Amino acid sequence: MQFLQLVISGIAIGCIYGLIALGFVLIYKATETVSFAQGDLMMLGAFGGLAGMTMLGFPFWAAVIAAIIAMGLFGVLLERIVIRPILGQPAFSIVMLTIGIAYVARGLITMIPNIGTETHTLPVPYKDQIWKLGALVLNVEQMVVIAATAVLCAGLFAMFRYSKLGMAMQASSQNQLAAYYMGIPVKTLNGLVWGLAAAVAAIAGLLLAPITFVHANMGFIGLKAFPAAVVGGFTSLPGAIVGGLIIGIVESLSGFYLPAGFKDTAPYVVVLIMLMVKPNGLFGEKLRKKV
Repeated sequence: MQFLQLVISGIAIGCIYGLIALGFVLIYKATETVSFAQGDLMMLGAFGGLAGMTMLGFPFWAAVIAAIIAMGLFGVLLERIVIRPILGQPAFSIVMLTIGIAYVARGLITMIPNIGTETHTLPVPYKDQIWKLGALVLNVEQMVVIAATAVLCAGLFAMFRYSKLGMAMQASSQNQLAAYYMGIPVKTLNGLVWGLAAAVAAIAGLLLAPITFVHANMGFIGLKAFPAAVVGGFTSLPGAIVGGLIIGIVESLSGFYLPAGFKDTAPYVVVLIMLMVKPNGLFGEKLRKKV
């Protein structure tokens, strides 16, 4: 029963890793760019929900929806104003730009008096509730994370499978030049992908906040979501979720059964093993380039 409790806890935190990894994969597939700002976009989403509930007096669901929409719009503007002018430059330049965006976001939040330097509790209606199934005790906060991740994945699957927008995004991610010649507005889609990645990051932040609180440094969790994207395969959306679950479960079990310190290093050990055994990740595509 204790093992099962640890697995459920690992699945819950793994869902958070998977949602952030989804942002990595979405942006990489669209622009072949790795955005290390995903963790801090998650942090901004959590602070947005907190501001909506505590400062603006919005009901819980209204604050959540407003924060997600606001972060989606912020992602679109970020791509249009900051990212798009530098596309075409060396990949290293774009990576450093996304790292700079992360530090700027964290710094701006920290500068807000009495907010950015404190740790806050997100007042969700299911805070500290539990369900008992015999000897098994389920934390409602963790169950909400798992359920919300499942619903979001189903929604993304339906969008990419059945909607024209989703199919256009898939076409653009496979070959931007061919998509452009077929009349697909590639630049607009790139902005929408950044907006979608920011909205997903905001959802991850709002789900994580009741478990770990809201603070300026919560974006560092993105450093553990990156291994999830690598394990699942940097070109696979389902792989991002599977990779997140693997990292979450391994982290949860190693934190209990192994000596102190192994919990923080376990995700990177898994990545090293994956790179040695299957460099493209579990669901990654084998890319060949003719020269």
